[in-house]
Amino acid sequence: MKVRNMTEGRPLKLLLTVAFPLMIGNVFQQMYTVIDAQVLGRAEGYETLAALGSCDWLNWLFFGLIQGLSMGFAIPMAQAFGANDEKTLKRSVGNAAVLGLLISIALALVAVIGIPLFLNILKVDSELRPIATRYVRILFAALPVVMFYNLMAGALRSMGDGKTPLYAMAIASIVNIGLDYLFVMGFHWAVEGAAAATVIAQTISCAYCIIKLKGFSMASPSKADFRLQADMCKKLISLGVPVAAQNIIIAIGGMIILRVVNPMGAVFMAGYTSTSKLYGVLEIAAVSFGYSTSAYAGQNFGAGKRDRIWKGVHVAAVLGIVTALLITACMFLFGRAIIASFISGDDAEAVQKSIGVGCEFLYIMSGSLPILYLLHVYRSALQGMGNTFMPMLSGFAEFVMRTAAALILPGIIGYTGVFWAEVLAWFGADLILIPAYYITMRKIKRT
Repeated sequence: MKVRNMTEGRPLKLLLTVAFPLMIGNVFQQMYTVIDAQVLGRAEGYETLAALGSCDWLNWLFFGLIQGLSMGFAIPMAQAFGANDEKTLKRSVGNAAVLGLLISIALALVAVIGIPLFLNILKVDSELRPIATRYVRILFAALPVVMFYNLMAGALRSMGDGKTPLYAMAIASIVNIGLDYLFVMGFHWAVEGAAAATVIAQTISCAYCIIKLKGFSMASPSKADFRLQADMCKKLISLGVPVAAQNIIIAIGGMIILRVVNPMGAVFMAGYTSTSKLYGVLEIAAVSFGYSTSAYAGQNFGAGKRDRIWKGVHVAAVLGIVTALLITACMFLFGRAIIASFISGDDAEAVQKSIGVGCEFLYIMSGSLPILYLLHVYRSALQGMGNTFMPMLSGFAEFVMRTAAALILPGIIGYTGVFWAEVLAWFGADLILIPAYYITMRKIKRT
């Protein structure tokens, strides 16, 4: 593995060097998410696609919790690496691994046992519920694998290594896509086949990252580093829980939206789901800029180089806006053809209605992407400097805006109000994050 010291050199080059491999890796990750949906939509019909969409935010509730904890756990790693503190780096990796294992096992038990209750809360259609249950049961049972991949990938990124997670995700993506076609199209295992393919792919990517991290002596923990230590656990939890809480709050807002849209029927849900699956693709570069900004801010904060943080975050914001505008143009040109590739069925009229719903949602989200990209840059900058409270508060703002819009706007402007709820959630988060970042930097400059 190749780590990268981000406390020296041009911010633009450093950010792109870390972000670009992450983008490619996220492309692979989103590719198999999209192909999961496309294969199932084509092989099983738009009803199965609707079933997947009916529990999307439920998946995000647990996966987002794990991702949030992992991101928070990676902050001390980036700061220790920036300060060249090998002892603290190893301790943070070892303690994070043990904490992650314990938490993910507990989450898996809660998730699997609670499936019937969760689907009832989301008002999932009775015809779609058995399909959704079979799909999420397999994914939730594998939550410890997801946790370990995110922890190992987060540790590698915190030290400026974006290539190893890229290679892990590329390998996993190829395996997942191949198994999708084998299990679903060949063996006709339906949603169980798609879920099994995803779990196998995640296991491979997790194993690859663990092997690579063990090969880097500075970050490879010894047996003693796996013993939970009160001070380190307290620090990891204090940073991880606010980020996880932010994702939980966002997920609850999304689940409220699902309570609104699930009763609208399979035709609407198929179109809504097709664009929801593309959301990850639209967000790829934003997430990548976010990870690189967090590592950059964390390392420079640990090294005491505050002026470099200011310069680098400004560069990241400009990059984010330009990238968002390019993606917007592509979606307006090719969006309809992409949406149509998800949806099939014997009822041609229903299929066309679903495509129309998906396109409307896609155009609204695509046109608002600069708002989303700034959200990721400023939230990650604050997290990298150890400020996880304001990002958590921004998650609450997302929840309020998303929920209020989903409950109020459909009664005023029809079902498109649900689509605007997502954009308004991003805007609400930016209203918290951008001023918080500039206030934080002014305080740092004064001290």
